[in-house]
Amino acid sequence: MRPVRLGILTPSSNTVLEPLSTAMAAELPNVTLHFSRFRVTEIALTDAALAQFDEAAVLQAAALLADARVDAIAWSGTSASWLGFDRDAALCRSIHAATGIPATSSILALNEALACSGVQRIGLMTPYRDDVQARIVANYAAIGVECVAERHLRLQDNFSFANVNGAQLEQMCREVAEAAPQAIAIVCTNLRAAPLVAKLEAALGLPVYDSVATALWKSLCLAGADPALITRWGSLFRLPALLPPARLH
Repeated sequence: MRPVRLGILTPSSNTVLEPLSTAMAAELPNVTLHFSRFRVTEIALTDAALAQFDEAAVLQAAALLADARVDAIAWSGTSASWLGFDRDAALCRSIHAATGIPATSSILALNEALACSGVQRIGLMTPYRDDVQARIVANYAAIGVECVAERHLRLQDNFSFANVNGAQLEQMCREVAEAAPQAIAIVCTNLRAAPLVAKLEAALGLPVYDSVATALWKSLCLAGADPALITRWGSLFRLPALLPPARLH
């Protein structure tokens, strides 16, 4: 099999997505992951916090990944969920224009997964503040995806998200499942939720889409690799054919 190199853009204070992405990709011996960071330390709606996601910093990190001749670049972050989905669509176009490499993001991939599986009612789980969570719920409502239940932890320090334990994450998923959503969306790439997905899907009887996994899933698709070869990390990797690009955003 030909070697596949995936580039992943990482928030500087994130300690979760690199080991989890690498663990998921371990089932694919021809795939290697390569990471580039830019500064993100807090999640809030202040001017300083929002400025962390200015395109220039992200493009600089993407250019470093391009030096490694990766086959796809993914922004493994969820900022577009509160900034607006068009932000990631524009960012991915800019990355492609600057590097010639196809690009995606956790949120664009999550939205594609929801559309591919016909999901219009979600249970939403994040570690974010009240105002950030409200913005996410509103953005999904604007594209016809209703949040029927949500849980969030009112945290702001990005580093702290990694300290949320698995038992708490599992309990939050079970609570939103009581509202009978069509899927659960775990929105944050610094939560250690991906290892719980297969267990939760079996127990709850509905798909659980984790944003670390969505970035990897779509990256594999863009690189021409088969995500279905990842067998232990949930139903996401077995989703059917992708939507045409015009419907992804």
